[in-house]
Amino acid sequence: MKNLTITGLILLALSILLFYLTANNFTLNDLGMPHIMGILGGIGIGLIIGGMVGYVSKGSAIKAEQKRREFKQLQQEKEDLEKRAAEIERRETELDLRNQNPQI
Repeated sequence: MKNLTITGLILLALSILLFYLTANNFTLNDLGMPHIMGILGGIGIGLIIGGMVGYVSKGSAIKAEQKRREFKQLQQEKEDLEKRAAEIERRETELDLRNQNPQI
């Protein structure tokens, strides 16, 4: 988001610079309907592009979060399976010891 704001400010400054370089002897009284339409068009295009970029970045963030959750779930399942395997191994070892020494 910070990068988009910085990019927007740079483009705004560039447009102001180009406007003043091309408009000689411009005063506020010269501000007419074409200028207002251009300003509103620029704002509209900026909002459309910003909306698309925001939508894409939010979708990417949601997918990344989902992958993190799945990874944590898989890690938990792995730990549970390792605990079960260790428990089964311990039981088998006890049974083997009992079978070897029936007096215990």
